[in-house]
Amino acid sequence: MNSKKSVSAKTKHRSPEELKSLTNRLNKISGQINGIKKMVEENAYCTDILNQVSAAQGAFNAFSRELLANHIKTCVVQNIKSGNEEIVDELLGTLQKLMK
Repeated sequence: MNSKKSVSAKTKHRSPEELKSLTNRLNKISGQINGIKKMVEENAYCTDILNQVSAAQGAFNAFSRELLANHIKTCVVQNIKSGNEEIVDELLGTLQKLMK
């Protein structure tokens, strides 16, 4: 089984507001990950680290929900309006991956 994920050649223009919101969420996640790494390096208690991991997972989930909502409102709607209903299958595949 190939563990590499394929990356689409498609692109999307994001509004300045969407870009700022997503970037802010990613910066928060990055800070959380760096904090977790520091906790591991400093031999923090396992439960304390796991609590921070849980918070980072929650932040990733919030990022995914926002990105998914934006995707449905823009990319999916535009594709359906232009007659490309294959986007629905792509969306369903994405949802299946997110719900693992």
